[in-house]
Amino acid sequence: MITLSKKLKSGSTPKKEDEPKRISIRDKLLVKEVQEMEENLPRTCKVNFDDHNRLNRFALIIYPDEGFWSGGKFQFCVDVPEEYNIVPPNVTCDTRIWHPNIGENGEVCLSLLRQNSIDSLGWAPTRKLKDVVWGLNSLFSDLLNFDDPLNVEAAEHYERDKESFKSKVRDYIQQYAKR
Repeated sequence: MITLSKKLKSGSTPKKEDEPKRISIRDKLLVKEVQEMEENLPRTCKVNFDDHNRLNRFALIIYPDEGFWSGGKFQFCVDVPEEYNIVPPNVTCDTRIWHPNIGENGEVCLSLLRQNSIDSLGWAPTRKLKDVVWGLNSLFSDLLNFDDPLNVEAAEHYERDKESFKSKVRDYIQQYAKR
């Protein structure tokens, strides 16, 4: 009797070249979610796909129009893993920024991007890409959090000298995030 495990060990599972690839659950979800995300983008955001046939990796550009970072252009890389929507997308900030919730190496501190979150605001399979976009956009306004920083130095700088903090943010925008 031939079993699947024997076929796999022997490598005798024939594959037809003209056989269509199976579409992953992630990719099926992304077809709907990307359209919904693009229809509901905040006016301060833009999405770019390097390859329109690969919806699992894209750039999100945020142009804050108020607050410390107004006038800047900040690019984030959003990479959606195969295990999506059970796990959240991986997000990094590609633009250097002086921000309490974004690290110097591009790490992003946002509850909804955490698999496990003690505040119950973490990732859940009911969340969508549009939630990620709106959350990232809100890091420049209402979700800005100096009390639970990723970049402790930036948060302490703000507490110590708000004017100097604003000046450093402006310097970073001029050097790294100019439109």
